[in-house]
Amino acid sequence: MLLDTLRHDRALAVVRAPRIDDPAGLCRALAAGGIRTVEFTFTTPGVEDVIAEAAAGEHDALVGAGTVTDARTAEAAIAAGARFLVTPGLSESAAAVAREAGVPILLGALSPTEVMRAVELGAAAVKVFPASLVGPRYLRDLGGPFPGTAFVPSGGLDAGNARAWMEAGALAVTAGSSVVSAADIAAASWAAVTERAREFGAAATGA
Repeated sequence: MLLDTLRHDRALAVVRAPRIDDPAGLCRALAAGGIRTVEFTFTTPGVEDVIAEAAAGEHDALVGAGTVTDARTAEAAIAAGARFLVTPGLSESAAAVAREAGVPILLGALSPTEVMRAVELGAAAVKVFPASLVGPRYLRDLGGPFPGTAFVPSGGLDAGNARAWMEAGALAVTAGSSVVSAADIAAASWAAVTERAREFGAAATGA
């Protein structure tokens, strides 16, 4: 389900904000713009409640948790209703929790050694982070020894460079603050979020 949705939409929304009062509304806005995979991060205070409210809402989005760093945050995210997990780096304990629960996990990695370990730990896809440090050519090079690995670059991506990452072999690209800003979340500017999500998706696919 997760990989199929990412493969279709070519994008994953990463939401970082100090406060999210209407997570279900945000999910509806993103889904309306063609991004149906939404990652709420543990950098948001009380994110477990945010995930629970989003997961219970009426929308077409797949709700997950990001900045999962250990078993505790993995367990809390899954208990709140997260349907996938994302880590900033390799976390063997989070991967173990995900495997036990049958929840897909995107493990963060950068070096070839880390990519190999992420695959060994059962990552549904490898989050290449920080992507801005290496650039699309690096991802293309990783695709040589890891042809069957799904890569999702994250960090510093926007509508201006999303297509380059897709052409380098990414399964999907992450849409961060350039699509979902804290200001728009605070103001519930859902039409603006939908429009930027649509623009980002079009840029990623070359449509």
